[in-house]
Amino acid sequence: METKKLYYVDPHMAQFSARVLSCKAGEANFEVILDQTAFYPEGGGQAADTGTLGGVRVLDTREKDDAIIHFCDGALTVGDTVEGIIDYDLRFDRMQQHTGEHIVSGLINARWGFHNTGFHMGTESTTIDFDGVIPPEALPGIELQANEAIWKNLAVRCWIPTPDELPGVAYRTKRALPWPVRIVEVPGYDSCACCGTHTAFTGEVGLIKLLSAIPFRGGTRMEMACGRRALNILNTAFEQNRQVSQAFSAKMQETGEAARKMNEALAAQKYRITGLEKQIFAGISAGYAEKGDVLHFEEGLDNVAVRELADAIAGLCGGTAAVFSGSDENGYAFCLVSRSGDLRQLGKEMTKALNGRGGGKPIFQQGRVSACRTQIEEFFRK
Repeated sequence: METKKLYYVDPHMAQFSARVLSCKAGEANFEVILDQTAFYPEGGGQAADTGTLGGVRVLDTREKDDAIIHFCDGALTVGDTVEGIIDYDLRFDRMQQHTGEHIVSGLINARWGFHNTGFHMGTESTTIDFDGVIPPEALPGIELQANEAIWKNLAVRCWIPTPDELPGVAYRTKRALPWPVRIVEVPGYDSCACCGTHTAFTGEVGLIKLLSAIPFRGGTRMEMACGRRALNILNTAFEQNRQVSQAFSAKMQETGEAARKMNEALAAQKYRITGLEKQIFAGISAGYAEKGDVLHFEEGLDNVAVRELADAIAGLCGGTAAVFSGSDENGYAFCLVSRSGDLRQLGKEMTKALNGRGGGKPIFQQGRVSACRTQIEEFFRK
């Protein structure tokens, strides 16, 4: 059974009527074939349309041979004429992404000769894989050219050349294709074999934003967003930048410089704090000189500082230094240090008794325990 593809006749068609040719129960739903449909089946990197048929929900759409199969959550009666309604907002979003991808891929192919080897529409952005390395500094220029294509509001042409016409049509393709070949052309920007749905004019794409381009399998993986997706991303970035602007008391166009200055100030402050911390640790460790084994609790230390304090104490106490920092509610970070001997057995016994985990080398053991201070003190009194 052949299904007439209304999504090629008019990709903007959101509602249509069709006759039910067949309906059979599948493994998890009902498989419905119509005499015509506006539901686009999955293919060409574009996801399938969803919506309703005669009030029954269409969960997925696939093409098999010349028939379009609608996977529905309820049965339809063969011979009935039903109304189909696609989820048009989702369809139009995909048309924007797909047409935008053609514009960008065409520009890159024209400039470097690179081919699009992969294309995936995610829920928030689209990724395109190219078989060559695209310089990151070239992205702003590509983005500007792509948006110029939108501003020109060019008519997007989709057609199937006759067998005689096809050899004379220049178009991008990953491999040789037998007739019929559907061509999607953005005049002056791209001509490509494609089975997807596209906007009628480039102006409908609205906006193209290139988000990143990273090395991938010897080529480049580019992330982009078009239309409403691009606007949503830019609005989110704008709001975040507004908050940063307020926090730094800087103009929104100067938040980058403000952040750099803040990082420099924090780095200088951290350097001073580290120096003061070492002086404090030296004073603490001096108080344990020649005291033998030491158990010490200190508030507000991170893992690095816990180890540094334990090492400083161990250098003077003449025994094993056990330093803990944390709270009864959240547990304690610890470090055991000894200038001689093997601490691995002690560390193993301690983490077992105090519900913790850790490890290290014979002369130091580090980790975390989920126990209260009283329990830790009791363990070391044994």
